[in-house]
Amino acid sequence: MADSGTASSASRFEVRATASDHFAWVRTRLALERTIMSWLRTAVALIGFGFAIVQYLTRLQQIPGARPANHPTAPEYLGLALISCGVLALVISIWQYRWGLRYLWGDPFTPIAGVTKEGKQTPIMAVAILLIGVGLFAFFAVLFRLA
Repeated sequence: MADSGTASSASRFEVRATASDHFAWVRTRLALERTIMSWLRTAVALIGFGFAIVQYLTRLQQIPGARPANHPTAPEYLGLALISCGVLALVISIWQYRWGLRYLWGDPFTPIAGVTKEGKQTPIMAVAILLIGVGLFAFFAVLFRLA
């Protein structure tokens, strides 16, 4: 009878170097890519919608004959909140993606992961970082316009 504290209990499951396990690993890796891309789409929508609300409602208040707004700075605050949510979504997505990559390239999966220790990187991280920059630019553009 094997001791419960042996090497078999150190891992939650057995990793076999077979083609089916390798392709299961590849499918999981691609699912991770799809997940961060959906986070990016959501963040772009939040940032864009926040900026568009600020522009639209500000222009709407400037129409001659329009009733003055009760809270003229409300569109800016709403826009800042949406832009902030978009940037926060990007930060969370990068953290989740990096955590998932570290897990997939970890020791239990080395036999099925591929040839290199740290596989090829996709441009998704560069896109996410670029979008954080765009979101911060939009945030500060609205914030400084508010002041």
